[in-house]
Amino acid sequence: MMSAFFYTFAHDMERLTLGAMQFTAVVLMTLLTFKLLVPHKRSQETPVATTARRLMATATATLAVHFLLQLTLDLRAMGVTQSVMLNLTMLIPASYLFARAVLLLQQHGRLNRWDRWAGPLAWGGAVTLLVAAVIADGQPLLSDSPQRQWAEAAGALCYLAMQTYYSWRHTTALQAMHRTLNDYYDSDTDGMLRWMQLSIVGLMLLALMVPFVIFATDDGLLFVIAIIIYFFIFYLVDSFCYYLTSNAPQKTQEAEESRAKDERAETVQGATGQTAMVVEQQTTKAVEQWTARGGHRTAGITSPVAASEMGIPRYQLTAWVKANGYESFSRWITALRIDEAKRVLLAHPDWSSEAVADYCGFSSREYFHRIFKEQQGITPAQYQERHGKR
Repeated sequence: MMSAFFYTFAHDMERLTLGAMQFTAVVLMTLLTFKLLVPHKRSQETPVATTARRLMATATATLAVHFLLQLTLDLRAMGVTQSVMLNLTMLIPASYLFARAVLLLQQHGRLNRWDRWAGPLAWGGAVTLLVAAVIADGQPLLSDSPQRQWAEAAGALCYLAMQTYYSWRHTTALQAMHRTLNDYYDSDTDGMLRWMQLSIVGLMLLALMVPFVIFATDDGLLFVIAIIIYFFIFYLVDSFCYYLTSNAPQKTQEAEESRAKDERAETVQGATGQTAMVVEQQTTKAVEQWTARGGHRTAGITSPVAASEMGIPRYQLTAWVKANGYESFSRWITALRIDEAKRVLLAHPDWSSEAVADYCGFSSREYFHRIFKEQQGITPAQYQERHGKR
């Protein structure tokens, strides 16, 4: 008698916990949807950013409906299969919308055919498999059968294939963005895109976690995974909104447009008749004269401005920088500034860190200290103490 009571009590508590978790998800996704839709300070928002924001709002709204159906229909209590059918039909489009929103920002709206159709194809494949299983077994919709279990497993593979494709596209696009920004700006731009990098990692983890959520029978495991997914979605949406309201999209677009312009200029001027050796000698002379004038000590300088001051095309400067062993314009400028800082630290031991950072072209004292320690292994003060007595 007592064992039956405790079993019933434990079962009721599990249902209450699951219901509370689903209700929390409905509230969270609804609030995130409003956050994405309610007007904010977006006076500089580009049409691409607006489209990406609406896609992400549709994704969170889809998840809100998904969790609401789970809660009201109590599908988990009916069995794993019934819940799986809803998960596959709702989570695939939601994940696709999240992935496409991020990719749209990365590609500045230029998506290829697979970018547009990988999600719908995965969703169509999963739904077709489920419908075929329902027709084949001839049982009511919310029932279980071996055919449906095979269809659900195949549908989960469709989901994984879709997420694998978008993870690959996100990763390659992010690498291209890093290269473009570092070839344009004079300082580390990783912080500008760190949220995107973490979001891509999160989307990859979702690709691994969602099948567990779909097929999990252990409510404890389901609860832990669900909390992780809720946190990631909140982080993704919050960081996405912050990115749109910052100047990062405009700075990224500016760097991308400059790169495209240089590619066109390089094509037009490629047949000037000058040999590679002559071009390299001219560029080297221009660079040496520019650094002798202290051009590299101008904080916030971009590669087009630097190339203009040197009197050479930007693509020519970029090629010279990479030919001399530097990954990007920002790495080269930073190396010049670190060398300048080492000289100033020993020549002017009475200068403050702020004065050294400002003189050498670093945007702030904190950035100067971080970069100096990363490259030299010691702080500026330690460098001064170690080498100043020589």
